[in-house]
Amino acid sequence: MVGEWLASGAHAVELIAYFGATEYRDLAALARRAQRTPVADPALAVLIVPGIMGSQLGIRRPVPLPDDIVWIDPIDIQHGRLRSLRLPGPARIVPLGAVLFSYLRLKLQLRASGLAAEFFDYDWRLSAAEAGRGLAERLRNHPAARLRVVAHSLGGLVARAALAHPGTEKVTRVILLGTPNHGSYAAVQALRGTDAVVRKVARLAPDSAEMLATEVYSSFPSLYDLLPPGDARTALWDPTAWPRTGPQPRAALLAGARTDRERLAPPDARFICVAGIGQPTVTAVARRGDDFLYTLTRAGDGTVPAASAALSGTRSYFARVAHSDLTRDREVGAAVVDLLRHGATKRLPGNWRGTTRARAQVSDAQLRRLHAVKVNWGTLSPEERRAFLQNLNEPVSLKLRMP
Repeated sequence: MVGEWLASGAHAVELIAYFGATEYRDLAALARRAQRTPVADPALAVLIVPGIMGSQLGIRRPVPLPDDIVWIDPIDIQHGRLRSLRLPGPARIVPLGAVLFSYLRLKLQLRASGLAAEFFDYDWRLSAAEAGRGLAERLRNHPAARLRVVAHSLGGLVARAALAHPGTEKVTRVILLGTPNHGSYAAVQALRGTDAVVRKVARLAPDSAEMLATEVYSSFPSLYDLLPPGDARTALWDPTAWPRTGPQPRAALLAGARTDRERLAPPDARFICVAGIGQPTVTAVARRGDDFLYTLTRAGDGTVPAASAALSGTRSYFARVAHSDLTRDREVGAAVVDLLRHGATKRLPGNWRGTTRARAQVSDAQLRRLHAVKVNWGTLSPEERRAFLQNLNEPVSLKLRMP
């Protein structure tokens, strides 16, 4: 429906307020192209699987009432309703569509290239295994003869979990955009209450980031699916390896995630990985006293290390793009069209080797001093509100130095 509004010019004032004038113009032009372009192959459909926080969550209401969106509704967050997302919880929370600012451009770009594209929104709090069962059912029952999947971040693990189920053989290609196949240290920080997104959201909420991490985020199985295994000194699957003070992971969810990861579909010729590079990214963690110390290098997209996004035995491509922009960058989008059609692209390099030893280190204690000032949503201008939401996924900016 929003695509139709963009193409026709309907609700322009509201859409400009949401997307911004420049983004609105670009999306409207894409929507008009998509409307004019026939589907090249009616037997082929592409499913776009968002990443963590990439689907709206809330409570379904009967027509004509609007659905009650909790994620991401800044007013509800300001009234403390993030607590309703904890698992298990009293409210029946369901997915209510993809977050359009993050994923509509990619869908329109695919459609404007003659590909029939649709979203698979899901409850990203759940484990990849559980969300994967829902995706597997969607794939089995889809009317298209052939299917291809474009999955971002956690969505890639959901896709791999789905393809481990029988009846999904008509999926002929899977493009993984910044998928943390071997984990992301952002999940460690989210469970510790020091991730930039967690802290920015807490600026709106009456609770602290540490309280939200303890009471809400640590109940999400998906975060445990995103944990890297660590190393011999900091084995992140082991709850005793974590600092004793501050928010803690839940031992049962750690054990469950470790088991679920072993059930993901192994890589095969269908999989193609696209990794972001060149952004300051946490690529290692170590205990320092009763704290975690994170090492940042440019070997990643700001959220997922490039080494984690790669899958052994599959083709990989690399883009100097931040994690949240892998679904919004024009050149990456054009490369995805190539990959969906031909299984290869010349728009992105197929190999990458880091050429800088620049790095930075930061501790949980230091991160807790950032994004600490509360924000009153009601006093922000429309421009300030849009900037707050559009920058929500941006990681902490640190200056890297040569050792």
